[in-house]
Amino acid sequence: MAVQEWNDELQKIGENARAAERVMRTLPTDKKNDILKIVAEVLVKNADIILEENKTDVEAGRRKGMHEGLIDRLMLTKERIESMAEGLVQIASLEDPIGEVLGMKKRPNGLLIGQVRVPLGVVGIIYEARPNVTADAFGLCFKTGNAVILKGGSDAICSNRAIVNCIRAVLDKEGVDKNAIQLITDTDRQVTTQFMKMRPFVDVLIPRGSAGLIQSVVDNSKIPVIETGTGNCHIYVDESADLNMAVDIIFNAKTQRIGVCNACESLVVHENVAEDLLPMLKRRLDTRNVQLRGDEIARQVLPDISEAAEEDWGMEYLDYILSIKTVSSIDEAIDHINTYNTGHSEAIITRDYGNARRFLEEVDAAAVYVNASTRFTDGYEFGFGAEIGISTQKLHARGPMGLPALTSTKFIIYGDGQVRK
Repeated sequence: MAVQEWNDELQKIGENARAAERVMRTLPTDKKNDILKIVAEVLVKNADIILEENKTDVEAGRRKGMHEGLIDRLMLTKERIESMAEGLVQIASLEDPIGEVLGMKKRPNGLLIGQVRVPLGVVGIIYEARPNVTADAFGLCFKTGNAVILKGGSDAICSNRAIVNCIRAVLDKEGVDKNAIQLITDTDRQVTTQFMKMRPFVDVLIPRGSAGLIQSVVDNSKIPVIETGTGNCHIYVDESADLNMAVDIIFNAKTQRIGVCNACESLVVHENVAEDLLPMLKRRLDTRNVQLRGDEIARQVLPDISEAAEEDWGMEYLDYILSIKTVSSIDEAIDHINTYNTGHSEAIITRDYGNARRFLEEVDAAAVYVNASTRFTDGYEFGFGAEIGISTQKLHARGPMGLPALTSTKFIIYGDGQVRK
């Protein structure tokens, strides 16, 4: 018999999840939607309690010297709790994918063979200082009939516990197995490693957080992983671009929230517009104290900015820092982006239809934009209600992962006595 690689507490959590999953897969859509709406109301009603617990996490983070970009991810406000609740309401309003028949064909022998969407089963999520993920993960997993086991980081343990307690109380009151959502509260890293080994109980594992966390899960998990990637997102300003539009878009993509994976970290500029664009852009970014790091041509236009090093081209700063690379053609821009991007979100600002088409076709990323901010790569903005993460891999799911990404399929076959000869 194989040696158990996880502790007894995790064993119990796994057993509870499997039991809940068997109930969840047949829960009626109306019941799921009603509960999602009630959870949304309860989160808002208990906002003061959640915020008090979040304050404990934020203060602890600041004492430990946590980077402000990570503090931004960790911090909740009444508005952010209301946004979490709105995400749940949106999920409730979306069509339930479970039971959707994807096709049915009649074979020459009379068999009807089709495919239907079904839940994945038990979803495990390992994430860092992002308490909003707790509510999003529950909503999406619950709507798709999955049980979910959450392993949040120690930095957000008080916030996560408060949110999960609210959700479990609603499930219990509404007569649904509260183990449809479970939070692993032991913050020991060894427990995280053990969780990655629980293949008998967990069908898929989704990491959300830093590059280090994601790589650790990919390297060590015995459970199939859906990889959510970091975001070294580029904006390329083409020589035909409307420069005022470019400044507005770059400013939004860089500064609206710095601690998110869809923020712009790298600017690529056609050298023919660098002299006009860069001073305009710098004046705007100076209002938010954004540090610029440029190549030789960029520094000829802006002599006071820092010199970019090779590592700047591939860096996810999560800070008020922006690298600037100048290019002489769209070919060079696309080549640079495909060399250094993380497969997340890339944008072009252009008035040239041909260049826009080329950028859309040739840039290899989960989301590619023309004349819009990369900040829109988000399940809420895409109309998914929320997201379980943004997949930068190419198998099963890519981009913001809404309800369909948390389903699998099975074949269903109707016969009337056929036997194989």
